Amino acid sequence: MTDDHITALTRAWLEEAVIGLNLCPFAEPVYRNGQIAYYVSHAKDAPALMDDLSEAIDSLMNADPEEIDTALLIHPYVLQDFEQYNEFVGWTTDFLEESGLEAVLQIASFHPDYRFAGTSPEDITNCTNRSPFPMLHLLREASVDAALTELPEAAQLVEKNLDTLRDLGVDGWDTLTQRIHALAKPAQ
Repeated sequence: MTDDHITALTRAWLEEAVIGLNLCPFAEPVYRNGQIAYYVSHAKDAPALMDDLSEAIDSLMNADPEEIDTALLIHPYVLQDFEQYNEFVGWTTDFLEESGLEAVLQIASFHPDYRFAGTSPEDITNCTNRSPFPMLHLLREASVDAALTELPEAAQLVEKNLDTLRDLGVDGWDTLTQRIHALAKPAQ
């Protein structure tokens, strides 16, 4: 799979699932304004991915927020196992703290096999954080704070998303996933 196809599949997922289902009302403005940076990592192990994460953070921190406000580090070749991925996400939190960036950036996590604690792997609500590939979403804390002040119902967002997925159901999610893959299919 090429980097272009990986990025196209990620963009289709953003359009159809994240924005289409309104799972994150903050996503549409930055997406429509072209303020999302996409980085495809070719890392094959966690240390190499940590290097790519550091580079993506540096790039985001050096970018004008009006041009690049958020970034997705897509890593299709490493941490396919969700438990290993989840452990790595914990290391990213430590990394931000050690770097003095915990009040500047936050990292949201997405994975094809995402599972919230206390849920079964088949629970449809896990799909709120299921993406085509494992990825780390780098967000500027200032942008998150600004978005939250503009959305008074943000506190109810998680429950709304869970209800959205329950209403969609497994069959609806499967249909949506097929549409995402069809939209991102490379031209032949």
